[in-house]
Amino acid sequence: MIKTVTIQENEMGLLFKNGRYQKLLTPGKYYLTRACEVEIVSTEEELCGKRCALAALLADKRIRERTSVVEVAPSELALHYVNGRFKDVLANGRHAFWSVSDKHEYQLVSTLSPEIDPEIPEEILCAIPSAYLWKVTVEEYQKARLYFNKRFVRLLDAGIYYFWNGATEVKTVIMDTRVTGLNITGQELLTQDKVSLRISVVLDYRITDFVRFGTEVANGTERLHLAAQLALREFVGLRKLDEILESKTELARFLHERLKAEEPRCFVEILMADVKDIILPGEIRQIMNTVLVAEKRAQANVITRREEVASTRSLLNTAKLMDENRTLYKLKELEYIERICENVGNITLSPGGDLLTQLMGLLGRDASEKTV
Repeated sequence: MIKTVTIQENEMGLLFKNGRYQKLLTPGKYYLTRACEVEIVSTEEELCGKRCALAALLADKRIRERTSVVEVAPSELALHYVNGRFKDVLANGRHAFWSVSDKHEYQLVSTLSPEIDPEIPEEILCAIPSAYLWKVTVEEYQKARLYFNKRFVRLLDAGIYYFWNGATEVKTVIMDTRVTGLNITGQELLTQDKVSLRISVVLDYRITDFVRFGTEVANGTERLHLAAQLALREFVGLRKLDEILESKTELARFLHERLKAEEPRCFVEILMADVKDIILPGEIRQIMNTVLVAEKRAQANVITRREEVASTRSLLNTAKLMDENRTLYKLKELEYIERICENVGNITLSPGGDLLTQLMGLLGRDASEKTV
């Protein structure tokens, strides 16, 4: 029984007879017996026989003449270029590509060191699959400590970095270069007069040595936290409650000075340190509120007494002036008459007697009367 096989222009045929490779078939039409089989492969793809190993195919001289072969070691990668343009990355093994119509070139790179040759363009690195690369992005406001196999290598500034993903472990630690705020809340402290306080403070700092901050200080933030706690205990423990409440500014200045002294050991710059809250126990707050109310009442009483004394003194001075000046006395009479006329319609005065005495008597009558 005869069968027909047609191989297109961009294809090659691998002829097998009874399961064994026989020869290469170029584009064309073939008539084969029943015992023969043909595996058709594309010349645009990597040569990889499904029925036999690549080594068996490359043993054929005709295939070797029509293919481009590259050997890639376990610690290497091959950058594959087709007609001068990057196509893909080849890992460990033997690779063959048809060179009938295309030109294949390879750039072997070692992955023993994660460092990438700077001559490799970034556009090619962007096209390489992430399985072969470590990509590190450092923002403008950041710096990164670079480690190879847990050993510090160098400090990375802002930018995008690539490293080979090989036998060497690559790790980066990103750090912020901006001002960082630290909020220390609810520190339980005991004053000299045995009053328990809770003080919250805030501080701003900036890292000054990004290498030593991570390699010589286990936890810089925790160390600043501890330094602030010790400074607060020292200040509060030597003062009574009233002194602390009256010297909040002094406490902030003392805290700032103590933290500034920690800068060389923490590798930071302290920009600001201030007291946010001083929280008293409930019983103390109630007592202080009671004292405050009593003080305000006493002040109010003093003001009231002062005004009463001033009013009495003014009346006394007025009486003295009226007693010494008859004209002023008459003016006072007219003032009373004016006040009376505002409330009544007609006034009848009896002859004889002091006018002012009669008018005062009129004022003492029932306000509902309109005629006296």
